[in-house]
Parts: sequence; C-alpha cells; structure tokens
Amino acid sequence: MSHFSVMLLPDHGQTKTYRLSKGKIRLLALFVFLVVASGVAGAYSLYVSYEMRKDLISTQETLENERIAFTNQKTMFEASLKAEQNKMNVYARTVGEMQARLARLDSLGKRLMQDSSLDPMAFNFDVQPAFGGPRSPVDSHIVDLGLFGQLEEVESKISILDTRLVAINYLLQDDIEEKNARPHAWPSEGGWLSSKYGIRTDPFTAKKAMHKGIDIANRFGAPVLSGSRGVVVYAGKMRDYGYLVEIEHGYGYRTRYGHMSAITVTAGDIIDANQMVGRIGSSGRSTGPHLHYEVRRNNKTLNPSNFIPKS
Repeated sequence: MSHFSVMLLPDHGQTKTYRLSKGKIRLLALFVFLVVASGVAGAYSLYVSYEMRKDLISTQETLENERIAFTNQKTMFEASLKAEQNKMNVYARTVGEMQARLARLDSLGKRLMQDSSLDPMAFNFDVQPAFGGPRSPVDSHIVDLGLFGQLEEVESKISILDTRLVAINYLLQDDIEEKNARPHAWPSEGGWLSSKYGIRTDPFTAKKAMHKGIDIANRFGAPVLSGSRGVVVYAGKMRDYGYLVEIEHGYGYRTRYGHMSAITVTAGDIIDANQMVGRIGSSGRSTGPHLHYEVRRNNKTLNPSNFIPKS
C-alpha cells in the first residue's frame, strides 16, 4: 500500500477524504517531532536562563557584601593608620621637648659648675659617663624603631644629668642654710591674693578642681619677684602656665611663677630673694593679669600662703 486515506466526517456537510503518501506521512511526523523538540528545547533554555539569573543575583549579592566588608576594613585600616601617625607625631614632639629639656639641663649644669668651687673634672658634662653591671636578656622580638630608640636615649641622658645636678646641688647646700632656702618673700611688687590654694570652682569649666598654687592679682607689667635665693631651672613657655619660671632653692624647695607677660631670667641664673624674674601678665590659661605662684617640696605642692609674709 503506497497511500493512506484520511477521512473527515463533519456533523453537517460533505465528507472529505485526503490521500497521503508514505513520504508525506514521514514529513508530517518529522514536522511534529521538530515542533515538539523545539518546545522542549525552548523550555529547557528558559529553565537554564532562570537558574543562571538566580546564580547571577546570588553572585551580585556576594560581591556587594564583600565590597561592604572591604570598605569597612579600609575605613578601619585608615583609622588605625591615622592613629599610628598621631602617635608618631606625639613621639616626635616628645623627642623635641626632651631634647630641649636636655639642652637646658646641660646649660644649667655647666653654669652651676662655673659658679661653684667643685673640681670640673669630677663633673664634666662633656664626657660620656661610666656604666656597668650584668647583662640583662632582651626579647629578640622587640624591634628598636627610630623614635623609640631616640626616646630611650634622651631619657637616659636626662636621668644622668638630673642625677649629676642633684649631686652638685647636695654639695652646694653646705653653703645654704635651710631657712634661707625656704621661700619667704612676697612674689610680686604689690598685688593682692585673688585665689587661694586648694579645691575651688574652675573659672573655665565651672567644676570643682584642685588649685595647686595661689593667684596674686596685680597690674599688667608689674615685677614678679623670687621667693628666696636659688637657681633658675626653667624659663620659658609651658602648657596652661603660659610664660613660666621655675626656681630650685635647695633642700627640696622649688617655686613656680606662671602666666607672666615677660621673663627676665634664663635657665642657670643664680638669683637672690626679691630679685625680679619676670612681669605680671595673662599668658596661658588665664582670665586676666595675675601671678600664679606655686611652692613645691620634693615635687609635692604646698600651700604658698604658709610661705609668704603675714600682713
């Protein structure tokens, strides 16, 4: 049989008959197969595209989370780097301040030697001091960075100079009686006590704070006078104090004169009681022209009212 007949029987109308050869049947079957295969392939492509889209969205979310994490790490790293830079700036500034202090101490020591009868060879400030002692183990993981090494070296030199100056001061005290070393003079030409020693209301913060000296109000430019005979160990600017002079009187006594407008002495000067060391001002943390006067003994503050004339 070379042909197939296909009859269509409608409910109404004439019956139709179609004769199909085997070749046409094959073509029709092939067409149907191709249509079905195309539909399956299209459906599979849609499924694969949907899965790829899901993977792409997941990848994008992962990348965004990683970007946020990286941004946070970058911010933390920059903050840490800035903190380290600030530390290094502080260390550098500290080295500078310590070197300046070292130079003042060196100058003071040499001037003390010149004004005393001590053997200059026994206290030669230009010669490296002798050291000794057993070797101490050092952790191998400690790294000597430049600034840290400088800090240790300068601190060591300052400690050596302080020790020598204490020794010189001790030897010189044979010529100074303690009653003369004790501060006893009114530290200003005129003026009046405007703030006492002890706990008071801070004029800047309105909170209770310790006032380590007394304030003597006076006219701007009035002379500031030494409380007793001694050696100037500091003359310059200091934080909060403004222009400051510090005097070593012996037997542990020291006095400080702050907020001045001018300084008339230098470190190493030997001065007498009532000698002018500067002029009244309002430098530093101050609300008006006055003298901030401190008395210390062995680095502890004392009430200056016990060291000024009673009137």
